[in-house]
Order: sequence, then C-alpha cells, then structure tokens
Amino acid sequence: MPEGFTILAGTANRPLATSVARLLGAALGRCTIERFPDGEVHVCIDESVRGLEVYIVQPTAPPVNDHLVELLIMADAARRASAAGVTAVIPYFGYARADKRSDCREAITARMVADLLQTAGVQHVVTIDLHTPQAEGFFRIPVDNLTAVPVLVAAVRNHLPDAPVVVAPDAGRVKMATAYAHDLGVELAVLHKRRESGTRTMITHLVGDVRHRGCLLVDDMISTGGTIAESARTLLAAGALPDMIACATHGLLLPGALRRMRAAGVRQLFVTDTVLVDSMDDASFVHAVPVAPLVATALRRLMADGSLLELREAGRG
Repeated sequence: MPEGFTILAGTANRPLATSVARLLGAALGRCTIERFPDGEVHVCIDESVRGLEVYIVQPTAPPVNDHLVELLIMADAARRASAAGVTAVIPYFGYARADKRSDCREAITARMVADLLQTAGVQHVVTIDLHTPQAEGFFRIPVDNLTAVPVLVAAVRNHLPDAPVVVAPDAGRVKMATAYAHDLGVELAVLHKRRESGTRTMITHLVGDVRHRGCLLVDDMISTGGTIAESARTLLAAGALPDMIACATHGLLLPGALRRMRAAGVRQLFVTDTVLVDSMDDASFVHAVPVAPLVATALRRLMADGSLLELREAGRG
C-alpha cells in the first residue's frame, strides 16, 4: 500500500470515512471543520498534505447544499496546501437528477456541480450508482462510478420472498434491475410511470407477471418513499403477494418515508450506508449494508494504478 496518501472526512458521513481508512490501514487525516454563526464554513487541514494524494470522503447527503459547499472548501484547502492530487469520494452524488432541461428555463445543475468541483481543485471523482450515469460526461476529469448492486444482492439474497420477481419502478432503472435479476437468478418486471411534479409520480402500466409472487423493488435512491409506496400498491393490485422488499443504494429516507413504505406493504428495506442512516427506529425493517469495503477496494486499486472495471460494470446490466 502506497504511503503517500491521506483520507479526510467531511461531516456528512464520518463513520463511512473512518471505516474506509481503517480498511486501508490508515487513520483519518486531521481536519477542523467549523461553521460561523452566519452559516459560513471554515476548514483547516491540521497536518501537512504537501505532496500527498488526498481523498475526501463526503456524500452530498441532506442538507445537500451545506455538504456540497463543505466538500468544495475542503478540496480548495487541500489544493492550496500543495496536495499532489485531490480525489473527491462522493458516495451519494446529489444533483445528478438535473442532467437535462425538461423546460425552457431550467438549469442543468449536474453540469454546474461538476464545474464547481473541478474549479475547487478536484482532479478525480469516485461515486456510487449515479442516478444518471451520463452525468460522467459533464466532467473533464476521471470519474469512477462504482456500483453497490453486488453487495446489496449478497445482503438481500437470504431474505427473498416466495417466487420472487425483481421489479424496476421505472424505465430508468431497468439496467440496474436487470443486474439484480441476473445475479439472483429470478425474473424481471417493469413499472412505467409519469412524473407529475418533483414529488409526485403516477404509474401508468406494468410489464411482467407478478401474480402470486413476492416482489423485490429496486431503485438507486429512496428519498420520500413515494415511488416505492406507489409501486407496492400497484403490484398488490396486480395480484402480487403482500410480502415485498425494497432495495436501494442511497437511503435518504426523508421524514415520513419509512411510514409511507410500511403502509404500502413493504416489509423490509435494504439500503447502503452511502448516506448515514440514523433513523433506524426498527432494525427489523431497515437494513444498512456497508459499502466501505467497496470504496476501500477502489481506492487501493487507484493507488496501485489498477483497474476498476469489475467494480463499475456489475450494475450496468
């Protein structure tokens, strides 16, 4: 393992950063992150990083804007401290949904965030299950979009309902759902939806047979739980067994999300810890699957100029 690196943790998910550092045989770099009374962020790296490769672990979890600005300031601090390179490890990459204009006067925010990161001094981005993988094209620097599908498949395999079928909640998740179905050796069904607003969608039809079968609903992220809840109700109406599991890489789990999914018939939820899961009032319902081994493996290979192909491709169908 090369010695010329350090891992810095933002405030969004320090336990994940600590686990990654431990797996790499290192301690977290010393860094002070403070907020002034008016909300401004102040960052000071408390040890020399001159000539070192700096890896900043910071998902842009809610509050997204606060954690994004914190990441930008940490990158700028490392650059000004003469780091040899700055890699942003962003397990959950916010704003990836805003990758195109659906109306005449909208911002393409995913591109704007890419520009901000590069301007701040980030030279490489490592993320997991981007909502829109084509957002990689907004960067002029290397982007490694890892997938958590294999670790989630391993976690959910022994909890599958009877006669399971994997269900994609929309057309955009078909490739991911196909990877789940392939790895689990089960069939695939697809729901088609129409988005009516930023918080409301309507399911228009179902492709596939779910009658008398248990369903595994898969997605890349769950925020309000509305999509999963509406999908579960649609599947029950189509004759599916009331024995559903939901699985997603990023569990934002905003207030009301768990209640909404439970009420719709979801009996278990599997998410990774890309976003810090601190609302686990019922450990029998929410299962947090660690991704530190995945991230640590990726960073170890980057340090050795190794390939990340197998860590990127598993979730691409």
